[in-house]
Amino acid sequence: MDVNFLKNNLIAHRGLHNKIIPENSIPAFKEAIKNNYIIEFDVHILKDNNVVVFHDDNLKRLTGIDKKIKDTTYNEIKNLKLNNTENYIPLLKDVLKLVNGRVPLLIELKFDNKVGLLEDKLIDIMKDYKGLYAYQSFSPFSLIYLKKRTNMPRGLLVSDFKNNKINIIKKIFLKNMLLNFLVKPDFISVNYNFLNSKKIQKYKNKLLILTWTIRNNDFDKYKDLCDNFIFESFDK
Repeated sequence: MDVNFLKNNLIAHRGLHNKIIPENSIPAFKEAIKNNYIIEFDVHILKDNNVVVFHDDNLKRLTGIDKKIKDTTYNEIKNLKLNNTENYIPLLKDVLKLVNGRVPLLIELKFDNKVGLLEDKLIDIMKDYKGLYAYQSFSPFSLIYLKKRTNMPRGLLVSDFKNNKINIIKKIFLKNMLLNFLVKPDFISVNYNFLNSKKIQKYKNKLLILTWTIRNNDFDKYKDLCDNFIFESFDK
């Protein structure tokens, strides 16, 4: 699977956002398009089967409402303001309409539901989209599910998981990518803290390696260890 389009330009993490423009918002995506950046964003499926672009499992950090996003409907959240701005949580279909193939997309699937719910809905929404895009997820099971149902590029998100509250068995499997023989990812997307690991660098020149989340002054530090950067607040 050709994933070289993921290194044609830098990748804007949750769009090109700042203190005024919220992450994963329509203005953040407009700014990324204006600068010709690839756009990375996150998707959740709601209980009414709508797919929205939002990072957290819980609404609280960005909207002040302490509720899991998977337990809401779009009607319940569509008027919630992001970071006290006039911006709202967008539907995936509205983001696709905005981007319309002008820049590639890197879509992260969040996994707070049974595998298959979000994946099937996402495949259905994306089937008529004409632009370049790829999927990524921390869940090997999500990627295995996608592998059986679509030929679009798939990437495994990888971290050292030091700050993640997950059980030790799951941490070992995820950190060491022990299911890669089943996942067969087209690329890996690695936390910069883990980028220099032998576990990652053994894939150098075999798989495309992306790293996240790079901020000011870190470009030169990591440029020889990966193929492209998912960035925030970056001046390069």
